[in-house]
Amino acid sequence: MFTLASAALEIGPELFARIEKKYGAPAGERIRSWQQIITASKNLPEEEKLKVVNDFFNQLEFVDDLKKWGAEDYWATPLEFIAVNGGDCEDFSIAKYFTLLEIGVPEEKLRITYVKTLQYNQAHMVLTYFSSPQTTPSVLDNLNPHILLATQRKDLLPVYSFNGAGLWLAKSIGSGKSIGSPERLNLWQDLKARMQSKAGNIHIK
Repeated sequence: MFTLASAALEIGPELFARIEKKYGAPAGERIRSWQQIITASKNLPEEEKLKVVNDFFNQLEFVDDLKKWGAEDYWATPLEFIAVNGGDCEDFSIAKYFTLLEIGVPEEKLRITYVKTLQYNQAHMVLTYFSSPQTTPSVLDNLNPHILLATQRKDLLPVYSFNGAGLWLAKSIGSGKSIGSPERLNLWQDLKARMQSKAGNIHIK
């Protein structure tokens, strides 16, 4: 089945050369490492997939959108995020989400979740994983390198969550009332459009 993640991985020689020319050889090395992780992780148990993907992306730098992209809020594609070696919490969560989809984690087990961090008193985004529908989800976060159950993350106050299939208003991490389609999120629609376009997979002038 065609996925946006698959589209993002279709990196031809011309695009790869442009990336290395603009961002240097280390950008190419990061992209190759990402591709190798995807190839090597498809047959791992799901818990190991989570750890491998979480650890890989948490090596990248946290940089706010204004500094990196010149925009107050920009959702980078996974390829953009890896090439420039940094992004904000949305970029970490989105890259983990699409990479886990690509290595075989079902979409219904993953939600991109907006939360408020009580420690920093600011909006934040994490990725949550449900081993089954009624279980407490695990939280993949760039602020905390450890994958913990949502009940262990007392520092996070959930607001809403979404994936490619739905949008939920959260009462607690892992629960919530369905409020429609993720297409209501303009930034999500823009991200999907760029990921479906090979030219738009990465912002290179």
